[in-house]
Amino acid sequence: MSELVHYTQIDSPLGRLLLTADDSGALTSLSVPGQRGGRVLQPEWRCAPSLFRAAEEQLGAYFAGELKEFRLEVRGSGTAFRERVWDALDDVPYGATTTYGDIAARIGASRAAVRAVGGAIGANPLLIVRPCHRVIGADGSLTGYAGGLDRKLWLLGLEGAVSPPLG
Repeated sequence: MSELVHYTQIDSPLGRLLLTADDSGALTSLSVPGQRGGRVLQPEWRCAPSLFRAAEEQLGAYFAGELKEFRLEVRGSGTAFRERVWDALDDVPYGATTTYGDIAARIGASRAAVRAVGGAIGANPLLIVRPCHRVIGADGSLTGYAGGLDRKLWLLGLEGAVSPPLG
């Protein structure tokens, strides 16, 4: 039998966020509406807003421009390679950007592994909290984002990495 998934939904400037956690309360995913590969509410999941109070408070402070670093217990479930990539994402500071090649170098992967790094970043289950929006192309282009390029631009604008967000 699989572990029970707890969830809540939170309104945000990016749409209604879907957050999931395991039995310990560790955040296991944060998805935005229409996210490529994002989680979708399942009937067997248990609504448990109280498990997500810290996440809701920190996300609210982040969207208000008052929080620069999340301090939440998170639990990923990926291959060892993906976990290394996701750990490298956690080290990209607020308001900064990096490239896929830089992430590959940080984890000791070859230049040829940039595509695999991109795949791992695209599979990040914790949008916003694990800042995959801070990864851009080597030429400075925004490139892909599972939550949509408009949201990536908004997040980078909020953090001051690009022109301010609209709306």
